[in-house]
Amino acid sequence: MRENSTPLKLEDLEIYRLSLEVGEIVWNIVERWEYLNKKHPGRQFTEAADSIAANIAEGHGRYFFKEKKLFCYYSRGSILESKTWAYKSCRRNLMTRDEYLSLLEKLKTLHFKLNVYIKTLKKISNTSIPNTHILLPNPILLNLHDRCDVRIGYFLPNRILH
Repeated sequence: MRENSTPLKLEDLEIYRLSLEVGEIVWNIVERWEYLNKKHPGRQFTEAADSIAANIAEGHGRYFFKEKKLFCYYSRGSILESKTWAYKSCRRNLMTRDEYLSLLEKLKTLHFKLNVYIKTLKKISNTSIPNTHILLPNPILLNLHDRCDVRIGYFLPNRILH
């Protein structure tokens, strides 16, 4: 439990802050594209990236831990969709290699941290303490970047490997 005994605010979740950042990065990339590219892959790319944070927020507002986890699973799906659109965008020369690699690293880190958060929710949901009395532990807020060597859908387009 957190020392100050106050519920964890949405803005305190590192995964939420990181997902907001990812959404803004994608928006800034897609904003430069020509109309046709903005209309199809750009729209889906921004919707996928924005839905990561939106689902974390919606899940955080739910009362039952099973619902919180469900929305985290939706966010995880959106992370994978965003990775796919980033890959396609790089292959189609819509974003630079550096933009792609930077975004992919953020998505990889977010994916790992979201999995840690889901695992924490699973542990908490297995307790018999009512939901209103449970406060999420601080490890969620820790910088887990050093442990992000786990392979979670990390791939590079062939074009940028040469």
